[in-house]
Amino acid sequence: MNTLSYKTVSANKATANKEWVVVDAEGQPLGRLASKVAKILRGKHKTNFTPHADCGDNVIVLNAGKITLSGNKWADKTYIWHTGYPGGQKSQTAEELLKKDPMKVLEKSLKGMLPKNKLGSQLFKNLYLYEGTEHKHEAQQPKTININEFK
Repeated sequence: MNTLSYKTVSANKATANKEWVVVDAEGQPLGRLASKVAKILRGKHKTNFTPHADCGDNVIVLNAGKITLSGNKWADKTYIWHTGYPGGQKSQTAEELLKKDPMKVLEKSLKGMLPKNKLGSQLFKNLYLYEGTEHKHEAQQPKTININEFK
């Protein structure tokens, strides 16, 4: 019996087969969409997933500003940050953030679902958000996936 066949294969930059994927966010719930896109960005849906390597796909999200939130979350969900000065705590509701920058709500949600280290920053660069249905990545021949049928 060949015992070399039992070796664990670890993906790296050379062996990771990265693809381009298009996702339509119109009418999708924020959390469900963000968790599925984060899973694709991380590469957890692939058989050669390696926790310490970037083996996920490049994701293009169209209609990023047309996500939905259930219940009273548009008014109740708050985003809090601190300016660094005394008394500098600021907050915004999800509705205010959507009016200011429509893609920021999905961007913050996705960033929170990625690792908080250099790998997470690298994975976040594989995400491309667009407000409309047009994008500039046609040369990469991205495949469109239905996020509702994605596991």
